[in-house]
Amino acid sequence: SARQVKIQAERDSLLRVKMDSICIGLNRILPAKPVGWYRSRIEEGMAKKSRHWLLYPKRISFIDYKEVKSLPLFNKGVNRSGFHAEEFNEIKKPFGSLASRTIGDLYPGKDSARSGLQLAFDTLLRGKPGLVHKQKVRNCYLPIEDVPPVNGADLVTTIDVKMQDFCEKAIVDKLKEETVNGEVGIVILMEVKTGDVKAIVNMTRCSDGEYREVRNQAVSNLMEPGSVFKPMSFMVAFDDKKIRMNEYVDCCNGIKMMYGRKMKDHNWHRGGYQMLSVSECLEQSSNIGVSVLIDRNYHNHPEQFVNGLYRIGVAEDLHLDIPGYTPPRIRRPNKNRSNWSKTALAWMSIGYESQVPPISVLNFYNGVANNGRMMRPRFVTAAMRNGEVIQEYPPQVVREQMCSPQALKNIQICLERVVSRGLGKGARSKLVKVAGKTGTAQVWNKSGRSGDYLVSFAGYFPAEAPEYSCIVCIQKHGLPASGGAQCGPVFRQIAEMIMSHTLKRDLASLADTLHPHLPTVERGNLRYADNVLKDLNVARATDWSDSEGFVWGRAVTERQDVRLFPSEINKKIVPNVVGMGARDALYLMEKMGLRVRMSGVGTVVQQSLPEGHRLIKGETIRLKLQSESQNKKKEVTAVRPDSLHKILPASAAHKDSANQRAVQPRKTVEKKPVKKDVQAAKAHTNKNN
Repeated sequence: SARQVKIQAERDSLLRVKMDSICIGLNRILPAKPVGWYRSRIEEGMAKKSRHWLLYPKRISFIDYKEVKSLPLFNKGVNRSGFHAEEFNEIKKPFGSLASRTIGDLYPGKDSARSGLQLAFDTLLRGKPGLVHKQKVRNCYLPIEDVPPVNGADLVTTIDVKMQDFCEKAIVDKLKEETVNGEVGIVILMEVKTGDVKAIVNMTRCSDGEYREVRNQAVSNLMEPGSVFKPMSFMVAFDDKKIRMNEYVDCCNGIKMMYGRKMKDHNWHRGGYQMLSVSECLEQSSNIGVSVLIDRNYHNHPEQFVNGLYRIGVAEDLHLDIPGYTPPRIRRPNKNRSNWSKTALAWMSIGYESQVPPISVLNFYNGVANNGRMMRPRFVTAAMRNGEVIQEYPPQVVREQMCSPQALKNIQICLERVVSRGLGKGARSKLVKVAGKTGTAQVWNKSGRSGDYLVSFAGYFPAEAPEYSCIVCIQKHGLPASGGAQCGPVFRQIAEMIMSHTLKRDLASLADTLHPHLPTVERGNLRYADNVLKDLNVARATDWSDSEGFVWGRAVTERQDVRLFPSEINKKIVPNVVGMGARDALYLMEKMGLRVRMSGVGTVVQQSLPEGHRLIKGETIRLKLQSESQNKKKEVTAVRPDSLHKILPASAAHKDSANQRAVQPRKTVEKKPVKKDVQAAKAHTNKNN
């Protein structure tokens, strides 16, 4: 139209007038290209009369975008200048592939979640856009904010980075062994008391031979579990008082005909077993022993056995936060038993005829370790916004008591014996006592046996006072296939590494309530320091309102308390961040509009732009970090119990590291903040998630 032609002519005229200023500014902000390159690029686009001409070939940061937008002509808005940005959304994963399927991802180039926690909590992470209308005042349009935007929240997950790394390395090393040559490897590590999932590994061999997280098979893989199901069968029988620990069963030398179908033990070709006790049936994983005992007591009333499985929580729908989770499928016989066969009960009791994902199998063993209290697996503990908790996700109980105390005690004894004197000896450790059960199942498809095997080991440690439960699964093709020999060593390695890194030193003998040493607080975010001091029951004096956000300043340790003095931040000059930790310094400088480059570790000891320097947004500031150990030689001092001096952390900021002895670092999922201005949101490309 004539109007569009007029607008374009005005743009071209302004662009020619401001060409030098624009090209020089672009070179200053994006120095990878010279001034002449920008000029020729703009002139080429004008000559071709392109409606969509790429000004710069690479993606830029949000700060760079804001600087470019402030250049002459570009600051006139989209309609007048024609300048606009393309939006590229991506997730930055500082820990690489660790738990990547559980954390989740976005669709490439889109702002929509694709998998994992990113998808499950998408509405919470996304935030809410604001509402702005513009009012014309003297030929200018002024923005009037009606509804402010709400930034997306952060998730605090239960995933422990160190434990995740341990588990992933252990399973991948085993998968690569020549005798294993596994296709799929799964590891789930859970905290017994809370049900917190500390690590979850889903490794699949790709076409190039490398192992990567492709699917979250730990929660979605519906397969017949095999012998790890046998303790579930015996728990039902113990709870119904159908079997006793000192009861014996004839295992028929490894082969027994059951309703026209052969039931075999793993050692049938070597003569099998003869008479085994109930405990020995689990220790030696006898298919015949378990199936005969269950069939003998429930054959005429199979619904009692299946109802028992549902009663103890084996078939419970856990309603997990992970998209793709599939609840167990355990068939119930109908009234006329048209869906039931004579052999169904016998084979169901040893882990066939049912489909249970690894997460549900582990949840059963976690309940056994937790004295019969079954917890719901938890992946997220809280949602936070601007450092404040906006929603908590407390542990949830699925079954307060899975079975009778005596039935539970019998199962615990059997699981300990499996490792100490049975087929689970591969998981036996000299450093930590392990209890668990092996499993080996043939994988069937529509045409029959596929030649694949699912081998596993599920259990908990330390057996005398369980802290963690774990399941290790490997899917492989062909023989040899043994849960005890192939998954047991992985379980043992994980148990030893986890316990060696979570040992807690008892400092009770050092307690002194008469002469406590008050902690020293470094400069930085005083709200964090205030929370730590509150947890330490240290008296403190503050001078700010609760409605304020982050409060920056310094602290002075007095004789009886710690005084926190906030400092006003002048947004026109560079602040002093010397003495701050990396997190606080980075946050404050980037909030001021500076680009930050860091080197070293520890606290800030030097900044390239001095305090009071006139602040120019987009300017680069270099921060040098140095730890206390680099300033002075390490001193090794013998610490002896002292009844006169209470030892508290040397710094309130060190509370986090003190806590990490008991609770390891947690991985967070973050969402990009919602910008008031559409163009600002479009170029928000480098936010870490």
